[in-house]
Order: sequence, then structure tokens, then C-alpha cells
Amino acid sequence: MSYESNIQLPDTMPAVVCHGPEDYRLEEWKVPEPGPEEVVVRVKSVGICASDLKCYLGASMFWGDERRGGYCQPPVIPGHEFVGEVVALGEGAGEKYGLALGDIATSEQIVPCWECRFCKRGQYWMCQDKHDVYGFRQRTFGAMAEYMLFPRDALNHRVPLSVPTEHAVYIEPLACAIHAVQRGEIELDDVVVIAGAGPLGLGMVAAARRKNPRLLIALDLMDERLAVAQACGADMVLNPEKVDVVDEVLKLTDGYGCDVYIEATGHPAAVEQGLHMVRKLGTFVEFSVMREPVTVDWTIIGDTKELNIHGSHLSPYCYPIAIDMLGQGLLPMEQIITHQLPLASFQEGVDLVAAGDRSIKVTLSPIV
Repeated sequence: MSYESNIQLPDTMPAVVCHGPEDYRLEEWKVPEPGPEEVVVRVKSVGICASDLKCYLGASMFWGDERRGGYCQPPVIPGHEFVGEVVALGEGAGEKYGLALGDIATSEQIVPCWECRFCKRGQYWMCQDKHDVYGFRQRTFGAMAEYMLFPRDALNHRVPLSVPTEHAVYIEPLACAIHAVQRGEIELDDVVVIAGAGPLGLGMVAAARRKNPRLLIALDLMDERLAVAQACGADMVLNPEKVDVVDEVLKLTDGYGCDVYIEATGHPAAVEQGLHMVRKLGTFVEFSVMREPVTVDWTIIGDTKELNIHGSHLSPYCYPIAIDMLGQGLLPMEQIITHQLPLASFQEGVDLVAAGDRSIKVTLSPIV
């Protein structure tokens, strides 16, 4: 196979390989070589996402049960938040993606099929036939390795020098956060509540700030994260362990409730909280990947409040916006990326994300 490369690629590389729930191993894996319109990068940094943790812990949507297959296809290399240096280009890849050897690049987390109804309509993030997200599927191995491949159907982006490489790993979660805010359809006089000040929620606060609502409120159980939410642009922060947040928001809105509520905690209690907090005819955006089914009183949604319920999935057309926001320095990245570990310490990273009390964004670096 012929391709353009600025280094001699080795035969094997260290990689974290998912074999099943709580069965992730550091192994030697074959280094990928690019085919036509494919790209190989040497991974600079890869983030550990809350969905990576849920997959690791065996959440049903990833592993299913005896009657249905889950989303994850082991053995597979995890990692869908990443940035890397272009080291090999298959035929036509440089021209197609505007990439050159030595560029810093990332790839949108989903590699669409481009053939299903949704892909043909430009709604590629809802791809029906393959829906291959890096790090979970056999066609799209992820970035917890020294090298990774961007397949020919991928959506790739060059990362400018204005974005520090250690910050560029945050492009994917920020892009997802931007899309969730877009789904909220925020107006200028709105009171907006974002539940959860983790990596995604903080990105939502920063994106919602650009919408300039009348009042932007962040909720979290950790005061340290709420302080970072203020640095991202929140006007007010509330800790549900210290105050009745529903009551507080009702007081702030003459008893009506917030106009927009975005759920980014991943906890079922935050769903019910939001339904009680949002006003009649308000908008509720559900972003989180839940570990278990959530049960709520659907009468609130329909007969009581006639709510607009919007889901939010991935980050369509948001990567350029996220790259621009990071290039402008609009987020306190030194406070958001709290841990940068070597790839061999992946288990420590997973444990940090699982504990949630000492970290916000945990990243791994395959290059020591």
C-alpha cells in the first residue's frame, strides 16, 4: 500500500483495548496504514468522556442484554475526544481535507455512512445505517493509542496554531455542548439553567453566554466546579445540596420557572428537577447518556406545562465554532483540564472520572 508519510511508521504501538466491561488492557497493537482518502495521526492527547466511563462500567446501551446487542463492538480501542499530528496521508486525503503532513488535526466523533436517509439530507449525526462513533465500533477504532486512523468517510478538521494542543482535545466535548445550547433556542430575555458543571456543562455555559440570556444559572453538587462555571460565564451558581434549587429559580422568575433547562448531569434526579423548574411552554434539552432508564411524570410534559422537549446528540456543524472559541481563549482551559496522564495510566484516569471529586477533564497522552 502506498501513501505519503513524513516518518517511518512502526509495526506496532501501545494501545488501550476494550475487551468487555471493566476489561480494558494496555496491549501492543498493529499501527494502521492509510488507504485512499484516509489519514493517520500520531495522537497528542485523548480525553476520557463520561460515556467512556459508562461503557467501561457496563451500561446497557453499550452492552445490551441477552436479547439485544449493545453498541460497543470489542475488541476495540476507545477514545473519541482527541487531537493528533498528521503523519501519513492516503491518496487524495490531503486535497480532500485540506491537510498536510505535520498539521495538527482532529476528526468529528462520528464517521457517517453517507448513504442513509439522514446522511443524504445532511443530518449525518443521526446516521441510521452505521452510526460509527470512534472508540466503540470495529470500523472506527479510537485514540487511546499512539496512532489512529481517520477513515475515508470521516469529517476531519485542521486545528490552527492559535489553539494549544493540550486544549484542542476539548474540541469534541465543546462542540457537543454548543449543539445542546443550539437545541435550547435561547432568546435574549430568557432565564437559562444548565444542570451539571462537568466538562460538557461548562462548555454549555460558555456557549450559552454567547447567546446573552438575561440570566444564566449553573447547577452542580461541587462548589469547585461551580467556581469554574462562573469563570465560563455563569451569572449565578447554585448547589442542590445546599439550597432548594427549584424554589430558588421560581423565586427568581416570579414563580414562573426558567425558560430553558439543559440537563448535563447524567443523573435521573436532574431530569425530574428540570421538569419542575422549567416554566409552562418552556424548553427542556436532554443531553446526557444515562446509565439506567429514567422514570418521570409525563403529565407534566403534556397536560400540565406543554413543554418543548428537545434531545441533543453529538455536534453537527459545531467543530469550527468550537475551534474558534478555543482559539479566542473564551474558556478557562487550565481549570477545565485538570489531569494529563500518560497512556499507561489509563486505569488511574478512569478511576478519577468515576470518582468525580478531584477532576473535571482527564486526558491521556500516548507520547511520553
